[in-house]
Amino acid sequence: MKKSFIIFLTMSLSLNAAVKAQMKKLSKQQIFDNIPSLTQPVNEITGWSDDSHYIEVDKARKMFAVDITTGTKTPYTPPPKSNVKVYSKDNNIYIQYGIQGPKQLTHNKDEEKNPTLSPDGKYVAFTRNSDLYAVEVETLKELRYTTDATDVIYNGWSSWVYFEEILGRATNYKAFWWAPDSKHLAFMRFDDTKVPMFPIVGSTGQHGYTEKTRYPKAGDPNPEVKVGFVPTQGGMITWADFNEKDDQYFGTPYWSFDGSNLMVQWMNRGQDNLKFYSVNPTSGVKKEIYDEKQPSWVDLDFDGRIEYLEDKKHYILKSDKTGWAHFYLYSLAGKLINPITSGKWQVSKLVNVDEKNKVVYFTARKESSTRTDFYSVGYNGKNLHRLTFGDYTNSIQMSPNGSKFITTYSNVTTPPKRTLVDKKGKVIEELSDSKSADFATYNYGKTEMITIPTDDGYNLPAVITYPTDFDQTKRYPVVMSIYGGPNAGTVTNTWKGTGNQWWANEGVIQIAVDHRASGQFGKEGVALMHRNLGKWEMKDYTTAARWLKAKPWVNNKKLLITGHSYGGYITCMALTMGADDFDFGYAGAPVTSWELYDTNYAERFMDTPQENPEGYKNGSVLTYVDKYKGLLRIMHGDMDDNVHVQNTIQLIDKLQNANKHFELMIYPESRHGFGITKTPHDKAERIRFYYLNLLDKPIPEELLK
Repeated sequence: MKKSFIIFLTMSLSLNAAVKAQMKKLSKQQIFDNIPSLTQPVNEITGWSDDSHYIEVDKARKMFAVDITTGTKTPYTPPPKSNVKVYSKDNNIYIQYGIQGPKQLTHNKDEEKNPTLSPDGKYVAFTRNSDLYAVEVETLKELRYTTDATDVIYNGWSSWVYFEEILGRATNYKAFWWAPDSKHLAFMRFDDTKVPMFPIVGSTGQHGYTEKTRYPKAGDPNPEVKVGFVPTQGGMITWADFNEKDDQYFGTPYWSFDGSNLMVQWMNRGQDNLKFYSVNPTSGVKKEIYDEKQPSWVDLDFDGRIEYLEDKKHYILKSDKTGWAHFYLYSLAGKLINPITSGKWQVSKLVNVDEKNKVVYFTARKESSTRTDFYSVGYNGKNLHRLTFGDYTNSIQMSPNGSKFITTYSNVTTPPKRTLVDKKGKVIEELSDSKSADFATYNYGKTEMITIPTDDGYNLPAVITYPTDFDQTKRYPVVMSIYGGPNAGTVTNTWKGTGNQWWANEGVIQIAVDHRASGQFGKEGVALMHRNLGKWEMKDYTTAARWLKAKPWVNNKKLLITGHSYGGYITCMALTMGADDFDFGYAGAPVTSWELYDTNYAERFMDTPQENPEGYKNGSVLTYVDKYKGLLRIMHGDMDDNVHVQNTIQLIDKLQNANKHFELMIYPESRHGFGITKTPHDKAERIRFYYLNLLDKPIPEELLK
């Protein structure tokens, strides 16, 4: 019986090998140049024009309204109000309506930034030299709202730490907000006088130059901030009733529907107490409407936590105060009505609120932490229904009246598909499938969702891509790609495209793993990182490394870990603190010691260096330099204003003093990313490193062109 099985297995393997021999592998052009192969291009869907037509954009960027009943496509032009463009050019501001020619609104030699049209279309607000202005579109009358800007005082323009960590990079430093009735502008005023200056040195030219950035590092003074209101027509500024001398943060504010008040997010310096205040724009008087405390920290979200309802009686709040992110129904006065969702799973995004029927539509990671589904639930938390189907990750676009939605979905084995579904979850029509007609004729590296067990009960989510002709009797090098930051997991059950197929063809195993504090296990897991950055990440990544090296199909001398920013930090930790388990590291722009990073981010997780000296020491790469072995390549932009090159300099200083061999690549005039001109070199260098250290074979010349 056993002999018969062996004969059968041998025949099956031979047959599979014969079938694979007749299949084709992806070419370099198909992998890197977006030439159709495993998938075919499908048109982008950007939203809905009305409840019967969705908006489709073709490869030529032409827009069409597609009838959901007939499939008929007609050219689509956005309505006039949404087809107005305001922009800065040559330091001045222009407005353009549809295809009409632009109208110049300002004439000034100084740069004007973040032009923003008022909701009624009559004014454009902007900043100039860190003061706040507006211009009336029809008359070109200019209104100046503030006059006290200096090199350390900014009105409507963010201090660096607010831009990076609180308001978000997408704001481009903008810190002003039109009221929905266009009667007021709310703005923040920043005073960086006490914030230490960090010099960023440019090397071009004969003498170079210095950028003097006000950058508060962990434990340093923060900017003093005031929240102000100014009438659109100009006049006295009303300041919200906060004391700017307090050690505090303000998050992104929200106007009520009618502009009668502004909801201001306030947080203490320790970031473990979040309060919402309703502030009157004419008096500045504030009223507390929400108070949340957590033993670890509370997050300020870029996209906000509150959705005001049109009934002007309630709002929906998102919070992870129970250890898992959920929605709650509150009265405007701040009284909790009831939880809308609950359980050991995470809501993601509020998509639509049907106020008439008191139903909330939202996305969540409920069925699995590595994928997103779409749900409906009553205001009272009852009648929770999953509206999507299968084992897929979904991206949702709901029609204006909420009667139907389009889901674009995929998983690691299924290229993206698109389906029209009604609000009850019934499939109406399949709209598109990106899977190519000859998909089955390709021999490519298969991707799989797996979990890696820890010795204390966690199953770490991972996604692994095997070599194209994977043979368990052979031993392959491994590339582990990570980010590793708190609540910043990268493992998702989605189609990964073909970008990983070159290394699959070359016989490299590629894996991404999320640790216990990545968000896959809710805030319960993330909160473990409080005062302990580096500890749990390294425990779980070394667990993953040992799991891999125990496999007979892994070359246990060729495990490379790579990441950028926080991922660069983890990579450096892996080659020092975790050097017994990792062989190579490729680190981009690493934080090497947390007292070198900014107040808001570092202190959120670590408290200040004065409060937590042991945590800072234990979480520093510099602490473990004596354990370094293997080979580490460090890359850094010399003008990185986020993770200063100071981090890398301090690390390489210690490595040199300890007589350790490593590699270094500095990218001149580069920031936290290396920019278009340096990207080809960065790519070529990574290719060289992988071939030399993982594959031990010559680099194909075609890759370096």
